[in-house]
Order: sequence, then C-alpha cells, then structure tokens
Amino acid sequence: MLVLGVDPGSNVTGYGLVEKKNHQLTCVHFGLIKPPAKAPFYQRIYHIFRGIEDIMAHYGPGEMAIEDIFYAKNVKSSLKLGHARGAILVAAAHRGIGVFEYSPLEIKKSVVGYGRAAKEQVRTMVRVILKLKEEPALDASDALAVAVCHLNWSRFATLTANPRHEGSRK
Repeated sequence: MLVLGVDPGSNVTGYGLVEKKNHQLTCVHFGLIKPPAKAPFYQRIYHIFRGIEDIMAHYGPGEMAIEDIFYAKNVKSSLKLGHARGAILVAAAHRGIGVFEYSPLEIKKSVVGYGRAAKEQVRTMVRVILKLKEEPALDASDALAVAVCHLNWSRFATLTANPRHEGSRK
C-alpha cells in the first residue's frame, strides 16, 4: 500500500510517500510545496491544492494521512493552517482518496515513542525507519512521519477492526 503523508502549512507544506510491502516500509518520494511568498493568500492556497493533486496524479497513493488540527495561540495562523488543510482535503476528495487524520501527539508517539518529541528527533527516527541516505527538510520528515504513523495504525486497525478513517473517529 502506498500512503501520502502530509504536513500542512500555508507557507510550506511537506509531503512524503511511503509504501508498505511485506511488512517493510520504503520511502518512495518526499518534498515540499512552497507557494510563492509574495502571492496573494488565495493563490498560495490554490498552489497547495494543485501541488497535492499533481502528486496524487503522478504517484497514485491509495490513502492519504494528514496531521490533524491542533490548537495554537495565534488565531490568524490557525485559520491559515485550516485553509491549507482544506485545500489538501479537497484535493484528496477530488481524486477519490481516503483521508486519515492523526494528532501531532499520535504521530510523534508512533515514530519516536514519545509524544512531545522535537522535530529533529522525529526526523532522525524517520531516517532510521525508512533507511534514508539524505536528511529531509523538517516539514518533509514530518510528512513522512504521518505516513509511517498511518501505516502503523492501519496494521493495528486491521488486527482490531478499529479503522482510523476520519469519518469514524469523530
């Protein structure tokens, strides 16, 4: 199964594709979507939408895992993040790809074993788990961590018949 993991952001959106074959996780591709900084906000959101849609069209993931909304002190930043997530979710719906959401705590716990791990710790563990030769940008490693988390949860959900699909979690 090929999973697209996404770490949403209105300035930088990280993505990573992880495939699971015979209980082995392999990184297929990762990167960043960086909308033009000086573009109007609505164009940046559209750039994210098109970027995710292009990745889905090119790689054909079976599922998408995305970091769930967390509460931030800055309301304006939270709203912008919500817009970016919305663009990503619409892209997945448009391509008919199932969406699974995980909290930052769940993701870090799944990859590092500690829910309050620093981004650098997550990146280090992602490199070890996926046997990466190069060091991904922090946003890309976070996206890969989301995909790894989903593949770990989907294995567990299969064993317990407790799916983590966003529609069933609420």
